Amino acid sequence: MLYLLALLIGVVAGLRAMIPPAAIAWGVYLGWLPLAGTWAGFMGHWIAVAIFSVLALAELVTDQLPSTPSRKVPQQFGARIISGAFTGAIIGEVAGALPIGLIAGVIGAVIGTYVGAEVRGRLASSFGKDLPAALIEDIVAIALALWIVSAAA
Repeated sequence: MLYLLALLIGVVAGLRAMIPPAAIAWGVYLGWLPLAGTWAGFMGHWIAVAIFSVLALAELVTDQLPSTPSRKVPQQFGARIISGAFTGAIIGEVAGALPIGLIAGVIGAVIGTYVGAEVRGRLASSFGKDLPAALIEDIVAIALALWIVSAAA
């Protein structure tokens, strides 16, 4: 089950790069994810929670700007892969299988990037504008990330 969760946290990273680390940080901080004493234990520190929360909120705002580049350009795509790898590895660490979690997170990030772009494009076309599609994607990313973190506990 945790391997599927690592894949899914990667999918969320493909939708929004900073939502997964913020959700993981909150999960560790609240004691949902048993990572104290591991390499990922720092994610439960209030500073990590604050940094990743601010980054996630900033991403939610900047994603709505017309000047924001496509998620498929190298910088955006790379950030999603790194986020998926990082958060997938943390979910993998919970299961004692960091490498598998890391790989699953990368695969999920690739899937989430391409499928997310396609679905958002289709939604934006059906609405006649991007904002409603972007907001739906935000809600899905946040809800899925919170479910994954709670399920990984």
